[in-house]
Amino acid sequence: MSLDEQFTKVAESVRNWKTKPSDNENLALYSLFKQATLGDVNIAEPSDLVSKAKFKAWTGRKGISQDDAKKQYIEMAEKLQSKYA
Repeated sequence: MSLDEQFTKVAESVRNWKTKPSDNENLALYSLFKQATLGDVNIAEPSDLVSKAKFKAWTGRKGISQDDAKKQYIEMAEKLQSKYA
C-alpha cells in the first residue's frame, strides 16, 4: 500500500472514532492533516479563538514535507486509535 493510500485509509478511520481525542491531540492531528494535504499554511490568521488555535497548530508544522506529515499523522493516529476508536 502506498503512503497516500495508507494516509487516506487512516484519516478515514480517525473520522469514525467513537470518541473525540483531547483538544491537544485533536489539534496535533489536524495540523498534521493540513500539512500533509495542503503543505505550509496558505491562509491569513483568523480572528476567532478556535480557528486561531488551528492556525497556530498548523503554522507549527511549517517546513515539514507533505510525505513526512503523512507519516507523522499515521504514527500518531495509530498510537491514539486504541484510546478512541
